[in-house]
Amino acid sequence: MLFSGAALAEKTKSISVIVHADNTTDTLTKKQLIDLYMGRYVAFPDNQSAQPVDTLTPEGLKNQFYKRLVNMPLSRVNAYWSRVKFTGRATPPSTQDSEQVLLNFIANNPNAIGYVFSDSLSLKDKQDVKVIMELYE
Repeated sequence: MLFSGAALAEKTKSISVIVHADNTTDTLTKKQLIDLYMGRYVAFPDNQSAQPVDTLTPEGLKNQFYKRLVNMPLSRVNAYWSRVKFTGRATPPSTQDSEQVLLNFIANNPNAIGYVFSDSLSLKDKQDVKVIMELYE
């Protein structure tokens, strides 16, 4: 099997899970993150409401996030959400168009939680958001 250099590099990048800089949550367990992103819980451990956010680009980020988080391809995650939405039990994460739009959204929404490729965070971004978890291959 052959991988292009870009695809291989993307696959090995770490993913940072981020929240607003003033959010009182400093860390989450993987189970807590799964529960937030799969609609099982709607609040951080301190009972502050949580607003999970996905991103559409860069291509592959969302797929890598869910693969690392729940070990499922995006097609299965989407099928899961179709079932859950149908029953009315939960609402899937909202979606932002890009990492930069997501970063701006989180910087302006204290309850938001999202993810970006770790190397996408600038020094300025790190003033507005904080990393509470890293996901690796």
